[in-house]
Amino acid sequence: MDTVERVKRLFADSIRSKQEAVESLAPVIARAARTIGERLLAGNKVLSCGNGGSAGDAQHFSSEMLNRFERERPALPAIALTTDTSTLTSIANDYHYHEIFAKQVRAIGQPGDVLLAISTSGNSANILRAVETAHDREMSVIALTGKGGGSLVGKLAGADTEVRVPANSTARIQEVHLLVIHCLCDLIDTQLFGEENGT
Repeated sequence: MDTVERVKRLFADSIRSKQEAVESLAPVIARAARTIGERLLAGNKVLSCGNGGSAGDAQHFSSEMLNRFERERPALPAIALTTDTSTLTSIANDYHYHEIFAKQVRAIGQPGDVLLAISTSGNSANILRAVETAHDREMSVIALTGKGGGSLVGKLAGADTEVRVPANSTARIQEVHLLVIHCLCDLIDTQLFGEENGT
């Protein structure tokens, strides 16, 4: 297969993953956005975390909230727990890598806040600890997962929402996660600030 055909196949695989996910994910994405919007209206914030590409997704979500998505509007309170290298490395060095997000949640998470926890496998130890700590802090969890949901499924509580991509390829899951994040941003903006330009 030549490189052009390979690129076309990758595009087709990504499109197919999104098409296969839309019916099952649309209702849970709407629920997740409603939860975040309600918590923001109540004066709470969103903390986000993930590893590797999912760390980038956590930061992407936070930047869209704090700055803007596709319209001019007030900044919304969101913090990515993946960005402070001094904090991350000191916790990993002094305690354990699986505590890097949990200690931050314990320090700055408040009752009513939301944790956006992103893990393609659902088995990342530091994400599992962050979710446990969020529950200890009386926070809700929005979990973005894939594959079978992993161990994270057993950590979720009744007020939590899992957005599980029905795919096994990490790359395809991450591509759908990015679309999920953009859907969340759009729905949150619409919930808080109404339809843009009357549309």
